[in-house]
Amino acid sequence: MSATRYTTLAAPATAEFKDKGSRFIAHAYPIVRVEDVKTHLDPLREAHHKARHWCYAWRLGTDGNQFRANDDGEPAGSAGRPILGQIDSAGLTDVLVIVVRYFGGTLLGVPGLIHAYKTATAQALAAAQTLEQDVRQTVQLRCDYPHLSEALRIAKQHDAEVLQQNLQLDCRLLLAVPLAQYAACTQAWLQTRAMMINDVLPE
Repeated sequence: MSATRYTTLAAPATAEFKDKGSRFIAHAYPIVRVEDVKTHLDPLREAHHKARHWCYAWRLGTDGNQFRANDDGEPAGSAGRPILGQIDSAGLTDVLVIVVRYFGGTLLGVPGLIHAYKTATAQALAAAQTLEQDVRQTVQLRCDYPHLSEALRIAKQHDAEVLQQNLQLDCRLLLAVPLAQYAACTQAWLQTRAMMINDVLPE
C-alpha cells in the first residue's frame, strides 16, 4: 500500500559544526521542485564567497527516485552522501541541505569530512520544525459550465486543491487530490453528469 503522508520541513533551519579550525555551516530548506536548489544555492555562494566548498544533497517526492548528492570538490562520497544520509535517516523528503565549508588549514581526511558533514546536517535537521503533508495525485478534469460548481464542491469535500482553471468553451481544471481521498473523489466526479477526467498525472 502506498504511503499517503510524508514529512518535510516547515521552515528553513541552520546549524554550525567546527573541527580543527574548519567551519561547516548547514542550511536546511523545504523545497518542492528541482529548480528550488539553485534558488537557495546561488545566494549562499554569494553570501559566503570566501568559503571553500558548498556541498549539498536533496530529496524530492515519495517514490525514492528523485535525489542528488554533490561533493563540490571534496573527496568523492565525503560530503554529499553523508548529507543525503541524514535527510533519509530523519525520514524527510522535499528537503535540501547545503553545507558551506570554510577551510581551517588542517586536512581532516575522508573519515573526518564524513563526520563533519554528517554532524552539521544532523544538527540543522534536529533544529528544524517538521510537518506532515498529504501525498497528492494531480488530475486534469473537464466539465461543462453547468457542472462546474458541483465539480468544485466535490473537490472541496475531498480536500483537493485547485492548481489551475481554464474557463473557455468548457471548464478545464488541474487539481491536486490527497492520495487517501483519491478513489472517493474521482468516483464522485465520474458520477456527476457530463464530467470527464482527461488525464491522471502523478504530482
